Amino acid sequence: MNSMIILGLFLSVVAGAATMLGGGIAFLMKKPSSKILSVSLGFSAGVMIAVSFLELLPCGIGGVGFLNANVLFFAGIIFIFILDILVPHEYIAERFSCNDPHLMRIGLFTALGIAIHNFPEGFAVFSASMHSLHTGVLIALAIIIHNIPEGISVSVPVFCATHSKRKALYYSFLSGMLEPVGALIAAVVLLPFLSQTLICSVLAFVAGVMVYISFDELLPAAHRYGHEHMVTGGIIAGMIVMAATLVLLG
Repeated sequence: MNSMIILGLFLSVVAGAATMLGGGIAFLMKKPSSKILSVSLGFSAGVMIAVSFLELLPCGIGGVGFLNANVLFFAGIIFIFILDILVPHEYIAERFSCNDPHLMRIGLFTALGIAIHNFPEGFAVFSASMHSLHTGVLIALAIIIHNIPEGISVSVPVFCATHSKRKALYYSFLSGMLEPVGALIAAVVLLPFLSQTLICSVLAFVAGVMVYISFDELLPAAHRYGHEHMVTGGIIAGMIVMAATLVLLG
C-alpha cells in the first residue's frame, strides 16, 4: 500500500513537471510545430477517453452499481464544467506578437488558470494509481502529453515580456506544481476511508472529469491548428495504445 501511495504522488509530480518541459521545448523551437501539437493533443484525448470508458467507469459500475457510477460520472463533468467557467484558460502560444505590451499579464493569468485546472488532474492521477499501476501510469501519460503545450502557452508570453528564460521556466513550473498538491490532498482525504468501493466511486467521478477535459479543452485546442486528419489519427492512436496496454497489463 505504501508503495502505491508513493507511486501516485511521484506520477503526479512527473505529470505536473511536464509543464516546465513544455516551457523548455518552446525555447528549442523557433516556432512550436502545429502538427506536433495537433497530434499530441489528439493522442492525449484518445487515451483519456479510452481509459475513462474502458477502465474507470467500468470500475465504478462494478464497485457501486450502474446508476451510482453514472451519477458520479456526470457529477465529475458538472464539477469540471463549473471550474472551467470560474477559471477559464486557453492555449495562446501561436496567437500573439512579442510586441504586445500585455504579454506578462497574459502569461501570468494563463499560468494561474492552468494551475487551478491541474489540481483535479493531480487528484485523478493519485486515485487511479491506488486502483492499479497501469491505470495510474496511463492517466499520468495522457496528462503529461497535454501539459507540454500548456507549458508552452505560459512560457512564451512571459519570455517575450521579460526576455528571461529563467522566469518563463519558473512560471511554467509553478503552474504545474498544483498537480502534486492535488494528489497530496487526495491522499489525505482518501486514505483514512480507503476501500475498493471508495476508489471505484472516485474513478467514476474522475472519468467524467477526463471526458470533459478531452472534449472541451484538448480536442478544440488540437483542431485550432487546422490539421483535422492528424488530430483524428492522434485520437485513434491514443485509443489503440490504451486498449493494447490494458490487454497486455490486464
